[in-house]
Amino acid sequence: MKILFGVQGTGNGHVSRCRTLAKALKKEGANVDYIFSGRDPKNYFGMEAFGDYKTFRGVTFAIVNGKINFRKTVQRIRAFRLIKDVRELDLSEYDCIISDFEPVSAWAAHYQHRECLGISNQMICQYLKPKEYGLIANVIMKYYAPVTKPVGLHWFHFGHKLVPPMIDSFQLSPKEDGSIVVYLPFEGIDEVITLLKSFQDHQFICFHPEIKQISQQKNILLHPLSRDNFTQALINCSGIISNTGFALISEALVLGKKILTKPVAGQFEQIYNAQCLQSLDMATVMENLNKIKLKNWLDLPSPKPIIYPDVATELAKWIVSGQKEPLLSLSERLWKQTVFPQQVEQRIKSLGYV
Repeated sequence: MKILFGVQGTGNGHVSRCRTLAKALKKEGANVDYIFSGRDPKNYFGMEAFGDYKTFRGVTFAIVNGKINFRKTVQRIRAFRLIKDVRELDLSEYDCIISDFEPVSAWAAHYQHRECLGISNQMICQYLKPKEYGLIANVIMKYYAPVTKPVGLHWFHFGHKLVPPMIDSFQLSPKEDGSIVVYLPFEGIDEVITLLKSFQDHQFICFHPEIKQISQQKNILLHPLSRDNFTQALINCSGIISNTGFALISEALVLGKKILTKPVAGQFEQIYNAQCLQSLDMATVMENLNKIKLKNWLDLPSPKPIIYPDVATELAKWIVSGQKEPLLSLSERLWKQTVFPQQVEQRIKSLGYV
């Protein structure tokens, strides 16, 4: 089977989960071409799993000081370039088109009257209709990367045919080292450092796109972005502080790390993610870089890990077999294999789900 897989390159989370699925698709014998959009090509890293991938400009949101700036976002859009890329992307040689919230592949499929499989956490809006999204957000979700078959990834199914997160298998650390991993790429690095310096009794490992080389500032180890180094720090740490993107939170949940998360202001997806995490008792949420919230969170114990099945392998098999199994059946199989900690199970029951 020959597949075209379009990946949203704006956040590292999209790339991370698609890297996991890429490995599974390769094991199943699929021949996959990858395209990425939404990021300057020189800023991609850890891309070995995608082979000879291609990049497009696409469409991305402008985020300034941790908040979406819609004026700058509109200024960034190059409509004629996007239309040209969509019309010139020839899909005739592919058996299957997949889009992880990537507009060039999705619109090319629409333009050429092809089926398009959408696999991402953004696809949950097709089922749940979150109230946090509002009119503008729902329009964006409908037209940004339109697909014909949405597969929504989520931390819980909420009574719909969603599937659990796709996560690489991790070798759990026998003992946490007490450090706190900090990844707040949409916040100013100076503001992050100021917050962390107030807690000299704790060691923080801060990854940020503005950091170009490893350095130490008192209790803060500043680290440039690196997939391997970040993964090792995540495995060994005692907790993470991050924005509320889907992929990193998912990794922290399966590793049993306590989570303090700040949704990007104006980013409807992250605001909804934060609401879900609170409702399921999976994380602590802060609306801004709040010292009191951080102080209270640092005193919390580590939670039990969530055990999700090997979703990437199951999805790869499902895709390569021609998606013959109904999505509802696939969803039910995967959730039956999921094991939640007791406090999450109690919260799920209190929400009316058995």
